[in-house]
Amino acid sequence: MPTTQHISIDTDRCIGSGQCALTAPKTFTQDDDGFSALLPPDERASEDPLAREAARACPVQAITVAED
Repeated sequence: MPTTQHISIDTDRCIGSGQCALTAPKTFTQDDDGFSALLPPDERASEDPLAREAARACPVQAITVAED
């Protein structure tokens, strides 16, 4: 059975450094205010191996990646 990635962004913690969008551009973007956002589901990579790297790159640990 394939695993499913569940990605969450703590918007209260995010400082808009952009490391997530630079590390995993198929999953993350920045909103109009410069804060981290997930790409819409139809544009986002369903399983992005770089999502975990993006979570590690976040300077304030605002991103969580969990798998089923």
